[in-house]
Amino acid sequence: MTDPAGGERRLDGLRKRILEVDRELVRLVGERRNLVLEVGRVKESLGLPVLDPPQEARVVRRAAEMAREAGVDEELVRDVVWRIMAAARAVQEGRSSWGPPLPPPAEGES
Repeated sequence: MTDPAGGERRLDGLRKRILEVDRELVRLVGERRNLVLEVGRVKESLGLPVLDPPQEARVVRRAAEMAREAGVDEELVRDVVWRIMAAARAVQEGRSSWGPPLPPPAEGES
């Protein structure tokens, strides 16, 4: 015989853990966004183009390899990474205002 109360507690615990993971995912996506946008500012200061297809392909391959090693769906990871990069590129190219305002430049930068 199963314990309905125990099952409900387990379900609640799993849902709370999912919420914690979701919060961490959102925080990490925001952190990655800020890093990518900072890369864009550095590229701009160096006179480099925002779009760098070979570098983007390396990033996606690296993420897929990490997913494979972790037993995570590679296609899902590729899709997520491509989407984050495309959204950041749109901001860098002035086609979008993805997310909250940009963080201020690091001290000593303009």
